[in-house]
Formats: sequence, structure tokens, C-alpha cells
Amino acid sequence: MQDRAPEFSVKIAETEAELQAAQALRYDVFVRELGGGGDLVDHDAGLERDRFDPFFDHMLVTDETAGQVVGVYRLLRSDQAAKIGQFYSEDEYDLSVLKSSGRRLLELGRSCLHADYRGGMAMFHLWSGLAAYVEAHGIDVLFGVASFHGTNPQSLANPLAMLHHNHLAPSELRVRSKSFQNMDLVDKADLDRKRAMVETPALIKAYLRLGGFVGEGAFIDHTFNTTDVCLILDTARMNERQRKIYAGGRGRE
Repeated sequence: MQDRAPEFSVKIAETEAELQAAQALRYDVFVRELGGGGDLVDHDAGLERDRFDPFFDHMLVTDETAGQVVGVYRLLRSDQAAKIGQFYSEDEYDLSVLKSSGRRLLELGRSCLHADYRGGMAMFHLWSGLAAYVEAHGIDVLFGVASFHGTNPQSLANPLAMLHHNHLAPSELRVRSKSFQNMDLVDKADLDRKRAMVETPALIKAYLRLGGFVGEGAFIDHTFNTTDVCLILDTARMNERQRKIYAGGRGRE
């Protein structure tokens, strides 16, 4: 990383160049680092993209000191999804309970940070930008798939079972995997909770701290070499402490 302290800015991509900066960071993380792929991935240009990109808002965190996009989030409101005819995660999950709720929905995806900026303030700025976006658009429920690396559920038995036993969404928010992979792989009494938390990605743990839930069943995504869960965050259920974390009322959690 550069010698000078980073100065961060957050914005929604407005130009093709800004969109490509987001897709380039996604390529570094999801393709080079994690071994993912996809029909529209451009290996020559180093861009991870798909048919949904034109319909999403793309939030960028830029280190202005280095002149580099270091964090991205892909955001899709209900009105944007209507133009495509679906949410991205409907390929993996039955979202009927959310879509019929009458509440204002926001789908989140493709969240990633440059390797040099993980564990620092870049994620704080990404979350703060997301909180401002949610407030500006009057969003009630946030959701989206989040991933464990790898496609062998048995190797992820502890974290998947921990999510199933301790963080399963209530019925009115409980989406269900369309290609159902059971997450109840370890009896609750036999859970190694410490191991489960160590093996759970930071993004998923962040949602849990905010009071987030998971849908029923995982989804094995062989294209991206991941095991996916669907996270759901109901803003009305957040307590005051969680609201402060989410809205940036505190520093790093």
C-alpha cells in the first residue's frame, strides 16, 4: 500500500470508466483470487461482469490518495429489478415471501475489497455509504447472497449448521434455496461454535452483528466455486446499538 494515509470517497458509478473500475476489482477478487468465472467475464480486459450489471447501482469506495477503487458493492432496488424481470439471487433462491411483503427491498451483491484494504477503514466507508443509500431510498429490507469459498458443504458443516440453528430467518422473511443444500449438518449440541465463527467470512459475521438472518438452505455455485447463503436484514428489527454500527455512529466494530 502507499506510504501516505488513504483518503476515502464513496459514490455511485456514473460513467462507463467507473463501472469498469468496479468490474476490474471484482475480477481481481472473484476470478484471480477465488477462481470464479462466468459467461461474460472478460479475461483479456480483466473484467468480471454479467448481464445484470447495467441495471444495478454500483457503489465505489476510492482511495483518493492512491487514485484507486478499493471497494465495491452492487445494489438493486425493487424498481430496478422490475426492469430485468427478476432479482439476481432469484436464480438461487425463492424470494416469494419478500416480494409479496409489500416492503421496499434492496438486493446487495458483489461486495469486495482490495486485498491491501481489508481489515481497515475501507469497509467502514462502504457500510456508511450503504446506510446513506438505504435512507435516501427508504429501504425496508436488505438481502443478497454471500459466499463461503469452495463447493464441499461437508467441509463447511460447522458454520452452515451454526447459521441454520442460530440465525435462521423468521417465516415472513425465510427465503428458500431452489437447489436445496441442507445446512443442518451438525446437531446443535455438537456445534463447535468457535470454529464455526472462525470459518465464517467477515461479511456474513458483519450482517449477523447487525441482526441479520439467513434463508433456508445453501446453494452450491460451481461457476463461482462457492457455497452461498442468502442474508436478510430487516431494518425495522435493528436495535439502537445495531443502528449506530450500521449508520457509522461508531468507528470500527
